[in-house]
Amino acid sequence: MLPATDQSMAIPDYQKLMLPVLTIAAEGEIRVPVAAQKLADTLGLTEAEREEMLPSGKQRILHNRIHWAKFYMSKAGLIDTPKRGVFIASNAGRELLATKPHILDVEKLKDYPPFVEFYSATAATVSPNDMPATKASTTSSVTPEEQIDAAHSVLSSALKADLLSRIMEQTPTFFERVIVDLLVAMGYGGSHENAAMRLGKSGDGGIDGIVDEDRLGLDRIYVQAKRYSAHVSVGRPEIQGFVGSLVGLGATKGVFVTTSNFSAPAIEFARGLQQRIILINGARLTELMVEFGVGVRVARTVEVKRLDEDFFTDE
Repeated sequence: MLPATDQSMAIPDYQKLMLPVLTIAAEGEIRVPVAAQKLADTLGLTEAEREEMLPSGKQRILHNRIHWAKFYMSKAGLIDTPKRGVFIASNAGRELLATKPHILDVEKLKDYPPFVEFYSATAATVSPNDMPATKASTTSSVTPEEQIDAAHSVLSSALKADLLSRIMEQTPTFFERVIVDLLVAMGYGGSHENAAMRLGKSGDGGIDGIVDEDRLGLDRIYVQAKRYSAHVSVGRPEIQGFVGSLVGLGATKGVFVTTSNFSAPAIEFARGLQQRIILINGARLTELMVEFGVGVRVARTVEVKRLDEDFFTDE
């Protein structure tokens, strides 16, 4: 258990909350509101601190920071999410706690390859430690606009990682529906009903679905979908099998979608084909889902205004 304190203190940033959150998660499955209550009691937070909201007014600061602590640890494999809204320490998390660490932060998480891969992909221009802050930094070497862009980058990376995680929790049929929704949102399939009838019902070996390229159905795109875990790549043999099916059908266009990645030989093979084969890996899939609004919604819009210099120009 965490040591109690008799004195109130400011809400710790999300990195300082990592170790306490992991410790609580090692006790069993828990939800953020319950974890927040336990941490608030342990830290001796005042009622005002417990209820303090983000500037948007949509979430408590403590809950927000616990969420980010949990999220970053999950990218390192220290936290598992067995079901929606519930988290628990993984075996790796428990092993780390057994070493009795004095601190757990982003630098420590970089000891875990999965986190390094995720962290490198954020392309943020400032440390994500600035992101959950309640006020803009006045001492940072970057401009406020750069901080906004950096925060947006981190939020986008987190959203895409969550999308893949949620897709992997669903059934293969759900994954096919995701592809239907995405292709229709991109303008393919003619209508959602037509796309849904064709995808996943072709019955042809190596083909999971057929989608009209245009509303009149003048041309068709053949689809293969593989819902693989991140460590399982789609190899050249699977692409060859897909191409073989296309040749048998006299088709020239295909899309191979996976939640994981394609091996280098698979990518090289697809490049040299006469048929037009588009490979969409998990990262590209989530980019398209965000771009076309599939499985996501706008939670907040920030409008930044500039001084209108023309308004103050003396004609």
